[in-house]
Amino acid sequence: MRTDEVGDCRDVLQKLPRRMHEWMPRLAEEGVVGADAIFACLGPALEIFSPYSRVEKAGGDAVTLKEYLEQVWAAVAKEALTMIFAGADATGFEEDARLTAMWLWTLSAGYANGNGDGTEEEEAEDEAEDGGKRAKSAGFVLEYDAARKIAQGLGAHLENLSNVVEVSGEQARLLPVAERARHLFGKDEGKVTQPGRKMREAQMDLFKVLQEVEETTPSFGETKVGRVGETVLDRIHQSMIPFAAGRGEAMKRLLVEDGVGRDQRFWRLAQALAALYPTGTDERRWVEGVLARKRGLGL
Repeated sequence: MRTDEVGDCRDVLQKLPRRMHEWMPRLAEEGVVGADAIFACLGPALEIFSPYSRVEKAGGDAVTLKEYLEQVWAAVAKEALTMIFAGADATGFEEDARLTAMWLWTLSAGYANGNGDGTEEEEAEDEAEDGGKRAKSAGFVLEYDAARKIAQGLGAHLENLSNVVEVSGEQARLLPVAERARHLFGKDEGKVTQPGRKMREAQMDLFKVLQEVEETTPSFGETKVGRVGETVLDRIHQSMIPFAAGRGEAMKRLLVEDGVGRDQRFWRLAQALAALYPTGTDERRWVEGVLARKRGLGL
């Protein structure tokens, strides 16, 4: 440590993205991704900050280590998005898509190493104190603090994404697509299924939601989806649900007649999600099914 040298915050922060750009691809080549890659970047990032006895802002205030680590998370998130959306400009996607991609990427080390996939696709039951069963919730789970840091690094706000993320105590859960069905098709203001239900029940709920939509919006069954999603992620999930429910014509109308499939961001994000969703999950199977229809639909 240079005990007599003060660092300039601007210089330190200018070096940080370059250091992350050097390390992240290197780690990826070694198979270190997700949460493991994020924590592996802390050392190289601190090498920029720690040689100084003090790092100061323009006004002379000291930059705390906590403040610097928040900048590290932001730099890691930005570089990770560049890797996830290789050859594409990640800034073209809304915050829900960026958060979903980073969330799944963060969990990917667990999938690759077989240490648990962070999701419960079937009801996992534990013995409760009263002798009954306690069911774990479905979804892609992170510790709340990690989820908050990822969101902050992406310029996203968890409180504004309640139809994508559910926060409960010390955990945050990226909602499965099946639980987003009612929100996506305008039913019950985004109400989700209760945590702990078996995924086969959530799967049946897809049929129920689509039936409700058809009853209240005749155009869904005859012409087009009544409400096209506001974001690219919403539109991808809207296309996945008819595919999952065996409503190929409804999916075709959404992609072709509603023009959703003419947005190249749709296919770039779908391709990224197909790689990010864990093998064997409904989400991966459904988005791969949508991608497989692209050529046949003339898109």
